[in-house]
Amino acid sequence: MAFHSGFVAVVGNPNVGKSTLINAIIGKKVSIVSPKPQTTRNKILGVWNTENYQIVFVDTPGMHKGSTKLDDYMQKSIESATEDINLLLYVLDGSKPLLKSDLKKLSDYAKNSYPVFAVVNKVDLTNYERLFPELSKLNEIENLKDVFCISALNNKNLEPLKENIKKYMTDDIKYFLDDQLTDKTTGFMVAEAIREKMLWLLSDEVPHGVGIIIDEMTDKEKFEQITATIYCEKPNHKNIIIGAKGAMLKEIGKSSRLAIEKMLDKKVNLSLWVKVKEDWRNKEGILGNIGYSVDEL
Repeated sequence: MAFHSGFVAVVGNPNVGKSTLINAIIGKKVSIVSPKPQTTRNKILGVWNTENYQIVFVDTPGMHKGSTKLDDYMQKSIESATEDINLLLYVLDGSKPLLKSDLKKLSDYAKNSYPVFAVVNKVDLTNYERLFPELSKLNEIENLKDVFCISALNNKNLEPLKENIKKYMTDDIKYFLDDQLTDKTTGFMVAEAIREKMLWLLSDEVPHGVGIIIDEMTDKEKFEQITATIYCEKPNHKNIIIGAKGAMLKEIGKSSRLAIEKMLDKKVNLSLWVKVKEDWRNKEGILGNIGYSVDEL
């Protein structure tokens, strides 16, 4: 059988399950997930390798209107993700009524030269009596190639989607090594693992105002020594992150360490520091160092 490859952009509103979908298809965690919007800040490539296919998924931040430099960066990463692709997956939240704005965006994407699938996620949280009227709205969109109803979290109906994705892969180039699952550096993935735990453990307002710098990653003989700085925008956020007698920071550190050890398949000694740098999301020069890892952007 001939070898085929290509690029698939995954777009949609915040918190519809784009990262969960990519992780489920690839079978490994390449993008962090949380129940909070704006979890993904950067365009992340996830690579699905099979014997005859290499399919590169581009995980994008959720579409939203923002007012900071970071918001502008996230929007630009969505736009660049839809350039030179073989297929676009527009992910929708099937547990809620479809928005007119979603249908408009989906229709606009379908007018482009690349094929577009509507992927209705979270169908495990609804029933077909409620879902069917919403699906009928998708029938009115011209040039939409197909509609798939799935649950990425529970791996429901993923196989038909995966098989149909393969049909649109027309390249014959192996872009990545067989064991490479993402284009991101280890430092980036470690920083994201820490941020993911903060998203789960902290109140809604704090995580979106934090950024992570990996100050040190040293490969010791028996463990990995990692030192990271958590930057936040306000002194009271710093107090929340540290917690009473350091309890919250200890919990963030423990959860992050376990996740990083699983990622690296090695024992980790993790040291976390918290610093205040007000309004970093609006300072263009700072975006190169804060919010991702020291060698990103």
